[in-house]
Amino acid sequence: MQKIDVQFCWLEPEKCRDLTLPAYETAQSAGMDIAAAVDEPLEIVPGGIVLVPSGFGVALPEGYELQVRPRSGLAVKHGVTVVNAPGTIDADYRGEVKVGLINLGGQSFTINRGDRIAQLILAPVCQAVLHPVARLDRTDRGAGGFGHTGI
Repeated sequence: MQKIDVQFCWLEPEKCRDLTLPAYETAQSAGMDIAAAVDEPLEIVPGGIVLVPSGFGVALPEGYELQVRPRSGLAVKHGVTVVNAPGTIDADYRGEVKVGLINLGGQSFTINRGDRIAQLILAPVCQAVLHPVARLDRTDRGAGGFGHTGI
């Protein structure tokens, strides 16, 4: 498996001594779990959206992004997921990594300091070069979408 160097920085190291670095939970995990850097418990009411701090920033190599994705356990067991999934941390962003969470469940959910709230996936990025044309090539599918092949 390819390993890519990523610079990581606790933004206020003295306040983050009790937090863990983002980490892969198994040898072949694609995503690193990240912990909440909240100062006090943060309740997410049903339908509520919160922005949860991580306490850190990163410097990614050019040509890469970090995707912020939900943790399956939070989503399935509690209905708590990443509101803009997948979120994107761009290579030129140097601010704090924060996670937008939404509670789609029927009961309030509390985020405590150090709780694993999301996962980060490092992914290569390419940029499109758009070429305006008068019409697009035809395909068998055509404009069919949004469930046109069945459920």
